[in-house]
Amino acid sequence: MMLSGLHTVADIFCCCCGQIIGWKYEAAHERSQKYKEGKFVLERARIVDGWNSEFYIDTRPTPTMSDAEDA
Repeated sequence: MMLSGLHTVADIFCCCCGQIIGWKYEAAHERSQKYKEGKFVLERARIVDGWNSEFYIDTRPTPTMSDAEDA
């Protein structure tokens, strides 16, 4: 449990090396924390520059099984 309440989160990881670099708030179980749902946190200390001092962060949602079935 986080200090601000109970949350359901999903890890965010680097697609190149697999390192966990943050998390996304999937659900907040307290009404006062609902504003966090769908937002994400990236930890700067876990992101290492590898190419020309530029970072690429793909913010597009990944398709779920139900999305694939609808296609």
